[in-house]
Amino acid sequence: MASGLLALLDDVAALVKVSAASLDDVPAQVTKTTGKVSGIVIDDTAVTPKYVVGLDPSRELSIIYQIAKKSLINKLLLLSPAALILGFFAPWAIPPILMLGGAYLCFEGYEKVHAMFSKHDADAHQNPEEEVKVITAEELEKERIKSAVRTDLILSSEIVAITYATVAEEALLTQIIVMLAVGIFITIAVYGFVGLVVKADDIGLHMAKEKHHKRVRQIGYGIVKLMPGFLNVLGYVGTAAMLWVGAEIIAHGIPFTNHALHNLEVSLADVPALAWVAKVIVSALGGLVLGAVIEKVVMLVRKAI
Repeated sequence: MASGLLALLDDVAALVKVSAASLDDVPAQVTKTTGKVSGIVIDDTAVTPKYVVGLDPSRELSIIYQIAKKSLINKLLLLSPAALILGFFAPWAIPPILMLGGAYLCFEGYEKVHAMFSKHDADAHQNPEEEVKVITAEELEKERIKSAVRTDLILSSEIVAITYATVAEEALLTQIIVMLAVGIFITIAVYGFVGLVVKADDIGLHMAKEKHHKRVRQIGYGIVKLMPGFLNVLGYVGTAAMLWVGAEIIAHGIPFTNHALHNLEVSLADVPALAWVAKVIVSALGGLVLGAVIEKVVMLVRKAI
């Protein structure tokens, strides 16, 4: 009896040691995963501010909080458990799901590019007598939040899937902790930065008040002048990142295109920055073409229904 109890205690001690060693590796795994999803994080960070542009400034932080809260809930309670379950029972299903998400990003990115270039033509050909749908500020806010959460859900699914792929060979406890840590860290980082960006003009106005030192006032004036242009640039970056990330996700799921991207990077390996830029440009252009094709298919389906 005593020997059996000692054997059980030895087993428990060994399990504790293994778990402790596994947990010691968590920070390294979180750092490694965060680096791998940096492109998607840039996309998420650049895309989100446009959802609050034009809305009541007093509601900006509330809107960002609502998007961030739903993003965190999706990562922790929906996507992470789904990735663990799929990874255990049907790992083959993860790449196609990611590719569908990538296709949606290409489609949405193409629509934004198309809207940029067709805006003036649409204004010129608009019929003055055509009925315009009017919605309230509350309805517009809800639509913006829904759209932001929908895009974030796709980006979050890519983040969670990449995180799972990074720790797939680790112990289950490590997988869970790393996925939770990455989800929390990235959500706080992305939406904390977004909140700072959208309120930067208010910070600048506060710094520009007469009660502050002249140098502080100058910095405040500079921030106020800089932010409109910065938000425009950030919008373009978000659209480009949407195309780039979407196309790269799809490319990694197709052996031929995956090898082509890899060969491109290898050919420019002597200049890492140039290799990265070339891959981004090629991916973004490919995403634009793919988005255009998807848009045509969607239009044909809509007409047929």
